[in-house]
Amino acid sequence: MVLPGSELEVVPGDRKDSVVLRMVASYPHGTAYRYDLEYYGLDPGTFDLRKYLRRKDGTSVADLPNLPVAIEAKLPPGQITPHALMTERAPWLGGYRLALWLGGAVWVGSLAAILFWGRKKRTRAAAMAAKPRTLADRLRPLVEKARVGQLTQTQRAELERTLLAYWRVRLDLGEMKPTEAFAELRRHSEAGPLLTALENWLHRPGSSPNVDVSLLLEPYRNLPAETLEAESVGTASTGDRP
Repeated sequence: MVLPGSELEVVPGDRKDSVVLRMVASYPHGTAYRYDLEYYGLDPGTFDLRKYLRRKDGTSVADLPNLPVAIEAKLPPGQITPHALMTERAPWLGGYRLALWLGGAVWVGSLAAILFWGRKKRTRAAAMAAKPRTLADRLRPLVEKARVGQLTQTQRAELERTLLAYWRVRLDLGEMKPTEAFAELRRHSEAGPLLTALENWLHRPGSSPNVDVSLLLEPYRNLPAETLEAESVGTASTGDRP
């Protein structure tokens, strides 16, 4: 319907109202507005919908025409109120109480998992900290750099010289010349693989890129990190690189 004047809106309802009115849509229509309205009745009788409308700008609605509607009762005579609701026990599967129990169980389980994981992580870290550092641990960063060609010239010479000095003492090759000692070490089952790989990486970059570093460092895995200094100090002056 088209109603004159400024735009209208529905007055906020009250539980005691006999009619419930809803504004579906409103459209400008010249100097008036066209409205789509929906309503339903809660009590029988004739009612004026104008009572349930007001203007958005607060001006009077006295200029609105009457908007009568008739509500007819459909319930049987004497039946004027709904039947009382029967309270029944909620099923155990579902419901607020079960949701609380499940939520609490998930929360406790998550907390226990966090505490257990954190404790396990701290225990692992403590065990790693308590584990003595081996010679293989010390050599690994230098060997990895040598494998990808990132060692400086000084580091290259020092690494070769230190390993040569260590194995000369270990295998009692002190009387040999450096070139002879190096040739002997290349043939040795423990010293040879790492020294040969280093020689390839340092002097022929790009060769043997897929060598297993862990396997090369196996002979040094059970030795203390200070072994090189302890056993090569006596030959530091004669351990020149061949």
